[in-house]
Amino acid sequence: MPSDTKTRLDLDHFLPYRLSVLSNRVSDAIARHYSDRFGLTVPEWRIIAVLGQSSGLSARDVATRTAMDKVQVSRAAASLVEARRVNRDTDESDARVSRLSLSAKGRAIYDDVAPLALHLEEVLLGALTADERKALNRLMDKLTDRIGDLHAVSG
Repeated sequence: MPSDTKTRLDLDHFLPYRLSVLSNRVSDAIARHYSDRFGLTVPEWRIIAVLGQSSGLSARDVATRTAMDKVQVSRAAASLVEARRVNRDTDESDARVSRLSLSAKGRAIYDDVAPLALHLEEVLLGALTADERKALNRLMDKLTDRIGDLHAVSG
């Protein structure tokens, strides 16, 4: 870690900050569409989106796939179960584990919101050429693969 006291953190050029702001802005823009219509929070939609792809996940699996903390997942899942949008069943091989899946109501929401989310993604990516999109995907993959290295760096 640099010890130079003159080193300044310029947030406008600091990649983690920029990625976080971009992610929040995109999530908020999409959230306006589904929160008005279905009363969903961002964490609730993320759970529905993940379960729409992979049913029968544990809360821990959902937390890993969404990069949300366990408390967020737990609260959002409880809300979705209460609203009968998600079913919670006990794992057949381990009674300590609950498995989450979309109910018919949850599936209907997913089927309604997923095409909208894809359309909004297309609108956003419309600012990029086909080559830029490919490059962005490659770069995102490389950075994702590199995240583990950040844990190894000690301060």
